[in-house]
Amino acid sequence: MIKNEYKVIGLMSGTSLDGLDIAYCHFKKENGWVFNILEAESIDYDQDFKATLKNSIDLKTVELLVLHNTYGTWLGEQVHHFIKKHNIAVDFVASHGHTVHHQPEIGLTYQIGSGQHLANASGQKVICDFRTGDVAIGGQGAPLVPIGDRLLFGSYDFCLNLGGISNISFEHNQQRVAYDISPANMLLNFICSKINLEYDKGGQLAKSGSVNHNVLDALNTLAYYQLPFPKSLGYEWFVEKVIPIIENTQDTVENLLHTSVHHIATQIAKAVIDTQKKNSTVLVTGGGAKNDFLIEILQQKLIDFGKVVIPEEKIIDYKEAMVFALMGVLRARNEANCLSSVTGAEKNSSSGVIYDPL
Repeated sequence: MIKNEYKVIGLMSGTSLDGLDIAYCHFKKENGWVFNILEAESIDYDQDFKATLKNSIDLKTVELLVLHNTYGTWLGEQVHHFIKKHNIAVDFVASHGHTVHHQPEIGLTYQIGSGQHLANASGQKVICDFRTGDVAIGGQGAPLVPIGDRLLFGSYDFCLNLGGISNISFEHNQQRVAYDISPANMLLNFICSKINLEYDKGGQLAKSGSVNHNVLDALNTLAYYQLPFPKSLGYEWFVEKVIPIIENTQDTVENLLHTSVHHIATQIAKAVIDTQKKNSTVLVTGGGAKNDFLIEILQQKLIDFGKVVIPEEKIIDYKEAMVFALMGVLRARNEANCLSSVTGAEKNSSSGVIYDPL
């Protein structure tokens, strides 16, 4: 039954492997969609679990399918604990899963976290697997968050997410367009791992370094940046194209971080400037919004074009989980949640697979 009010748990695990985001969201359909994040928390992966997820791209087929099921059960257990802890009622759970393979050029995208196992362990209806339907009709299956940008954050000219990958969405010729810009936390965290740090808090290490121009030129001239949108990035591309540049460079972690911040900011600024939208507002969310040095450099590069807006911390941390909750609502209403103008698919679609607990 189609309703005008929903209470949904959204789950998101990103490429930066910083944990599982759980957001309990209230949506109400008035003139547009009104939202509120009622409860939210992030569950860190322990080192073994993080390593398992990071290396899942190399698993054999049967091993990957087993992880798909066990991860789904783990997700369901986290949801069960969350519901019990906050004593909440839920219409359903909307789960992004964790992306292992993303190669839309060969028609492949795969997010682990079995919906049936999640539903069974949580005792809740589950909507998940939001990407494969779009890929099956010729789309990139990414980015998906722009539907939320349009419906929930349409007052901003640009919505920029700084997760493992930076991506942006905006209105162009009366259509929502979006694409992955560059690696973001994925690159910065990879460099930090060289000194056994998970991340560079506030960008302080990066700020203390200086630019390695050879590395900056190598990163900025990667072929991906010349491709037209729609386009998207995956971990495979990062391993093949970006890691060798870092690994073949003898320099300090501080300098590599500093250089990478300039690279990320340069590519983001170019994406904004190329639209010729002056005096724009750029809403920044995701973990990278807390990297003060990255935000400082980005604002410098956008000084004549727009203003960087950092929202409240709950939006920074849980926007993606909330948008997947909204995508679940749209799927439950059989309304479009994947935009062909964003992904390049043959048409808009209402994507997602529904599972009831057994």
